[in-house]
Amino acid sequence: MIVLDASAVLAVLGGERGASEVVERSAGGIVSTVNLAEVLQKAAHNGVAAHTVNTLIGQAEWGVVPFDDQMALAAADLWLLTKHKGLSLGDRSCLALAQAVSGVALTLDTGWAGLEIEGASIHIVQR
Repeated sequence: MIVLDASAVLAVLGGERGASEVVERSAGGIVSTVNLAEVLQKAAHNGVAAHTVNTLIGQAEWGVVPFDDQMALAAADLWLLTKHKGLSLGDRSCLALAQAVSGVALTLDTGWAGLEIEGASIHIVQR
């Protein structure tokens, strides 16, 4: 299962380099509600309406997964493992969801390079 980080969704939304690989790899993927909130905030900052983001998610056939108490605990636990990389709560939320589904976290954030997360894999899309 592919779990999309906000950077991956934003790349597709903005037609950035790497967007085609994200689309190619992510059919049937999922996004955490925490990452969705991050995408919606950045989209609004750039003048993109929320319905445009929702349309993209529907067209890409990505599911949206509620961030629950178990993922919150996992994201907090990941802080110790990732603090040297400066991962945000959104980043750790993506990784926590990837752990929960034994999936692959898909990101464009090169700062994730070298991380090894038990129960999940990381794929960094090159821009």
